[in-house]
Amino acid sequence: MTPSAQHATLAAETGTGDILLWVALPYVVLAVFVLGHVWRYRYDKFGWTTRSSQLYERRLLRIGSPLFHFGILVVLIGHIGGLVVPESWTDAAGISEHTYHVSAVVLGTLAGVATVGGLAILVYRRRTVGPVFSATTRNDKAMYVSLTLTIALGLAATVAANLVGDGYNYRETISPWFRSVFYLRPDPDLMAGTPILFRLHALSALLLFAFWPFTRLVHMLTAPLGYLTRPYIVYRSRDESRLGARTPRRGWERTGS
Repeated sequence: MTPSAQHATLAAETGTGDILLWVALPYVVLAVFVLGHVWRYRYDKFGWTTRSSQLYERRLLRIGSPLFHFGILVVLIGHIGGLVVPESWTDAAGISEHTYHVSAVVLGTLAGVATVGGLAILVYRRRTVGPVFSATTRNDKAMYVSLTLTIALGLAATVAANLVGDGYNYRETISPWFRSVFYLRPDPDLMAGTPILFRLHALSALLLFAFWPFTRLVHMLTAPLGYLTRPYIVYRSRDESRLGARTPRRGWERTGS
């Protein structure tokens, strides 16, 4: 069978919409994600920053930022483990599906709540603190909406499937589909029957990753390794009472006022 005939057969069995969403879209997003970061690094190095607003307000930032960052870190680790590690590997390691499922649901729910709570504080801070709001761009607002939608859909899918429903083993459908994309043998049939909230969460995540290179989220891919080896920064006081025996050079002098 020729490649065109195979494509026609796949489209007839799966549906054109599923092929576009679960075959074509992931590769488009992957290309935009990689090439977008390359472009951003080459042509916008000065914009590769979080644009910190710590100088404007610290109290809410001190609460919201650790909640969000530690929560999202646990969420990302959980997603990587659940999507990349096959179920057969955890079975071989002696971890039963029940144990894995309970651990994933409990840790995922706690991390999700912490992430949502931290994000809510950060959004509230950005909206109510004048200088912080003034420094917020349209790009930042779109990024916050996309990020909030992805996190909320993921948490809703977890709650609906595992805490309200009878449970859903995404490692039998979503995880194999995710790996099949990187094997260059995408299988859209695996996503066709998944619960709607899981599909919406996956689509919102794809759109977020396509938008990622053009937002402040790029800072997550930068490791401050130079911080470990850079020389100390020496600060010296300009208070005359703390100066050494060396006479300062003449310049602007005080008038005594």
